[in-house]
Amino acid sequence: MFRSFKSSTSTTIYNNIKRYSKQFSTQNKYAKTRAGTGSVEPIDGASSSSNSMMPRGPVSWASLGLVAVAAASAVSYYQIERERRLEEAMGKIVSSESGWSPNPEFFAKRQFKQTKYGWFPVEDAFGGAGKPAIGGEWSLIDLDGNLVTNKSFEGKWTLLYFGFARCPDICPSEMVKVGQVMDTLAKEHPELASKIRPIFVSVDPARDSLKALREYSKDFHPSYIFLTGAPDQVQEMAKKYRVYVSKADETEDGDYLVDHSIVIYFHDDTGDLADCFTQSMRPSDVVEKVVERMTHAVTSST
Repeated sequence: MFRSFKSSTSTTIYNNIKRYSKQFSTQNKYAKTRAGTGSVEPIDGASSSSNSMMPRGPVSWASLGLVAVAAASAVSYYQIERERRLEEAMGKIVSSESGWSPNPEFFAKRQFKQTKYGWFPVEDAFGGAGKPAIGGEWSLIDLDGNLVTNKSFEGKWTLLYFGFARCPDICPSEMVKVGQVMDTLAKEHPELASKIRPIFVSVDPARDSLKALREYSKDFHPSYIFLTGAPDQVQEMAKKYRVYVSKADETEDGDYLVDHSIVIYFHDDTGDLADCFTQSMRPSDVVEKVVERMTHAVTSST
């Protein structure tokens, strides 16, 4: 009985294996491929139109090529259109005597000239970014109480500095530097030195009275012109020159310092800003720049 059961069981297992193998072979008759091609090799006369092992995706080499061509065309069109509009704008606006600025709030108008290569800005001290929109009309009083405005210096070049009389170190250092510049110019370029006026504007009018400024002026170059005014006048002028001014905390005895920008503004004889000199520049550096700007202005006018 055991032998009969064993024989029956073996026969059943064999038959099941044979049936499943046949079904598997039928379902996978497209599994055989030609090496190196990725194409399925039809079996038993099966149609070659359905012999792909994997479905095709939405991206192909042809579609990628079309996208690349379209992108290159769009970039080329943008560049051509940009140049066309820029040339048109320059021809109508920039070439005028009043000049042109990409943002008048921050950059002064620049003069442009036409060359065989197109329109280019007239060379100045401020590079490709253009001259910052700094300066403007102002009015203050000098040590004698006389009204002084920006028009008072027409025909003269000016070295303008903002400071305050009670500054312990930075202001005196910068003002001494300007004095050294004036002495060097008087020695090496007297014709240029005679056309320059150094100006000091107080950013602390509450304490820098005319009397205080008269005493303060004795320690510096005799060609200096000291100016002050009402707080709103000084504030308005400082704003036009983008000068940072901030009153520091007062001490117990009521004394205080004033934080402010440390820049020397160099104007030409028409009142336009010609250059700016920072604290890091040595007197010799300033002299070199002053001579360069003034000489270039003379050469350009002739």
